[in-house]
Amino acid sequence: MSEINGIINIYKEKGYTSHDLVMKVRKILWTKKVGHAGTLDPDAEGLMTICIGKATKAIEYMVEKDKEYIATVKLGLVTDTQDITGKVIMECEVPKLDKNHILKVLNGFMGEYMQIPPMYSAVKVNGKKLYELAREGKEIEREARKVYIREIELTKILSNDEFEIRVVCSKGTYIRTLCYDIGQILKCGACMKTLIRTRVGRFSLTDGIKLEDLSNDKILSEKLINVEDIFEKYQKIYVDELGEKDLLNGAKINLKNIKNSVIIETLNIYRVYDTKEQFVALYKCVEEDEEKLLKVEKMFI
Repeated sequence: MSEINGIINIYKEKGYTSHDLVMKVRKILWTKKVGHAGTLDPDAEGLMTICIGKATKAIEYMVEKDKEYIATVKLGLVTDTQDITGKVIMECEVPKLDKNHILKVLNGFMGEYMQIPPMYSAVKVNGKKLYELAREGKEIEREARKVYIREIELTKILSNDEFEIRVVCSKGTYIRTLCYDIGQILKCGACMKTLIRTRVGRFSLTDGIKLEDLSNDKILSEKLINVEDIFEKYQKIYVDELGEKDLLNGAKINLKNIKNSVIIETLNIYRVYDTKEQFVALYKCVEEDEEKLLKVEKMFI
């Protein structure tokens, strides 16, 4: 099998970890260079963006993307993990809830939201993951972190104690914690019953494939995304032979070595291509001694 470099979106089923999925992809594609752009819990399902080969260098950019989820909120139940799989620590009677009241509570989470990460999470405190401490029976004070809820919508009322929400949020948002917090404001407690990730950045479920389809060369070639395509918002720059020498060494590039006509603006980032029109790196325009230059941001070779 020839070397594979690119991004593929895979639909993760319930029952295994994000790390398990990465290991399965490595085995199917016979390559060690595989990573993902955002964890899903074992009992969650949905879209996982997998970076392969040289595209693993793009993970730091991919994790910054907003994500969309569909979650079921279970009222009247609080667990130690904040989802339905955890140990029940409190049960409450759920009063008859008014739809408008639920909508008002959900709307209160729009925008910036200070969220305390759950004990059962991979967040590190003093070099140790919180879930490791939780498994030792320890609970420590956690610092609230700023996350951003861009959209939150009540999509279905399933019963008096269950409803479904759609959430578009920033990286680092724990949806099970959001469900818990919703329950706190509704004063009946809540946990997350189900979770499906439906979008990562511009990628949606229609872009995803099943894990078993990964071994199908035709499907793989159709769905594999070139790493340069995720940076489509950045203008392209093509360099001449002199510029190519600097480019391949990750050195600063003089603007006179740019072949195509493009307006170069300070602090803007550009996709830079060699003389064979192959994508090589991201460069940023900087000013040194009142002269504009291109300085490497990230190499992809």
